[in-house]
Amino acid sequence: MAEGAELGWTSLLVPESRGGGSVSGDGLSDLTLVAEERGRLVAPGPLGPVNVVASTLAVTDGHTEVLDSLLTGGIASWCFDEPGPAWGADAVRLEAKATNDGFVLTGTKTAVEAGAEADWLLVTARTEQGLTQFVLPAGMPGVRVSPGQGIDLVRRFATVHFDGALAPSASVVGEVGGAASDVEHQLQVAIVLQLAETVGAIGRVFEFTTEWAFDRFSFGRPLASYQELKHRFADMALWLEGARATTAGAARAVSHGTTDAAELVSVAKSYVGEHAGELVQDCIQMHGGIGVTWDHDIHLYLRRVTLNSGQFGTVRNHRQRLASLVGLV
Repeated sequence: MAEGAELGWTSLLVPESRGGGSVSGDGLSDLTLVAEERGRLVAPGPLGPVNVVASTLAVTDGHTEVLDSLLTGGIASWCFDEPGPAWGADAVRLEAKATNDGFVLTGTKTAVEAGAEADWLLVTARTEQGLTQFVLPAGMPGVRVSPGQGIDLVRRFATVHFDGALAPSASVVGEVGGAASDVEHQLQVAIVLQLAETVGAIGRVFEFTTEWAFDRFSFGRPLASYQELKHRFADMALWLEGARATTAGAARAVSHGTTDAAELVSVAKSYVGEHAGELVQDCIQMHGGIGVTWDHDIHLYLRRVTLNSGQFGTVRNHRQRLASLVGLV
């Protein structure tokens, strides 16, 4: 992340008073442009978690050392998801028990991006007062990291075990028991960046598949000239533009803190999650035999899109969330 930090990729969600800033004044929208381009290249690196952590530390008192580290290329991971089918803030069960010296953390976090490479960990836990977050140095006593393997070949995830790790009181981010709103905002930022990355990925796949359809001849005519394939390309173009529009709308809502931000994020997540994978699968079919080989790059895009669709809630999770937000359940 050092080169990205030099380009300002980790400072866009940080106010100028804390060493960050953006040219347009809308840091999240600017950052989605970076995420989209990274998606077009299926680029590695923990852009999402670093910015999620930086954005939270930037609006709370203290932790200047950690924030400065992230602005200069340090890596932070957000320890949020836990084992089991449940998802979201209500599913957080990692216990933070208060002691005279701080808090003792006990529990496990899964799917922690860059968990084994991180310099710092932002841990979402549950205390008697409610959700509380801690920022801790990686490798501290009582923290055990188990690197994992995923379908995306260039992104790294880990399981992080907290076996009675002692978190000093100074490591608390914000107020004890008062992290619910911060966690919700972190989820919204993380999902928007993920969606922008997915939009970039499917946009690039659609581009090179369209080029292929004009270049590849079958029975003396280009594939793109067949009516049935034209219909399928029209469907894919509609999905792509819908994904772009819903993602842009969610980004604006989160950036401006509108009351419907959570709803729009779940709308975008459920729409993109449903259609992105199908778009890439259709493009694989358009390529024929080469589309299912390791020699073609399209499998890298399918891996990224598939991983993104299941991270930070599935399509089903977000449709259930929408139903709850609009009062249907």
